[in-house]
Amino acid sequence: MIHAVIFDLDGTLVKTERLKAISYAEAARSLVPTVKKHDVIEAFKDVVGLSRQEVATALMAKFHLEEAARQQMARFGVDAPWQAYVAIRLRVYDSLIADPDVLCENRWPYTIETVEISRRHHCMTGLATMSVRAQALKVLEVLDLRQAFDFVATRDDVVDGKPDPEIYNLVARHLGVGSSECLVIEDSPTGVKAALNAKMQVIAVSTPFTRMHLHEGDLLPANRIIDHHQLLPPLVESMLEETAPSPKRVHRLRM
Repeated sequence: MIHAVIFDLDGTLVKTERLKAISYAEAARSLVPTVKKHDVIEAFKDVVGLSRQEVATALMAKFHLEEAARQQMARFGVDAPWQAYVAIRLRVYDSLIADPDVLCENRWPYTIETVEISRRHHCMTGLATMSVRAQALKVLEVLDLRQAFDFVATRDDVVDGKPDPEIYNLVARHLGVGSSECLVIEDSPTGVKAALNAKMQVIAVSTPFTRMHLHEGDLLPANRIIDHHQLLPPLVESMLEETAPSPKRVHRLRM
């Protein structure tokens, strides 16, 4: 039975993966102006869902940014070139998500509808994101989702990021449910691997950044990969109608 539905944030509830790709591209161009924005955005598709260090290191290597980033270390008071690259990128990203209109324009409405469906069916709801807490909560507040989740876990709460199952195990533990009782909604292969490693059921909603890798990765059966987001709410609702817990078992937790 499904007693909890756990959602990823970036790329799943809101198109922040697109905004992150733009921020990495703009930061790369600030370091090496000859780098093409489109090329960085395309390269981001190969590292989406990984940690900041992993993303920054991969992009620096691909676009030869390390020396330029090294020269910015003192400016940002950091100890490694990738940290300088991330610091520049965060300035761009923070300016994007500071605009509520930008966030609202980039939400995934059908996934947000699925959160509401999960609550109507008396399921616990959780969030498991590799964003840092401050950024994640800001996004949730703008999208009016701050109170939609019974427990929110962020990058700040775990040692190992996805695809390690730590963050999903943490959410399940705080919700008081077993792994087999959890349904995870993810968008990236890395996130899907994390949920599968936690022995949870998974539905992947693909994005332009993750679609190819989800289908080529052979991680999920085809009927668990949703390319058209409007198909997600009825699929989840049908699963919950078959397995939804009794309202008597539901308890709400503080975030």
